[in-house]
Amino acid sequence: MIDHVEIQVADVEASARFYDAVLGALGAERQEDKLPCALAWGRRGPEFWVGRHRFGEGFRETHIAFRAPSRAAVDDFLAAARSVGAEVLHEAREWPEYIGGPLTGYYAAFVRDPDGNNIEANHLTFRE
Repeated sequence: MIDHVEIQVADVEASARFYDAVLGALGAERQEDKLPCALAWGRRGPEFWVGRHRFGEGFRETHIAFRAPSRAAVDDFLAAARSVGAEVLHEAREWPEYIGGPLTGYYAAFVRDPDGNNIEANHLTFRE
């Protein structure tokens, strides 16, 4: 349903180091490089963009969750985030409070990007 998302960041190059590491751990690659203004990552084309902060004042936390292909990829995401100095909000674990309907498993880790946004990687399992 969603084609792509862009968030505004204070420092595109700092965000590039963070997202190259954590999204690379999830199998995404940099798709567009329009430094110093914007960058994009994805698996099959640009899906997630960061752009230089241009509009508005102040900071409002954004929460973005990236789907991981496996629990191991969530663990790799967390290791990659640590390797670039990211603050860990929540260690990788099962989140039973998020399970319901067709969803039978929710394994996730949460970290902060260089701008303070809450970035999650999750691996979901569903009832067949």
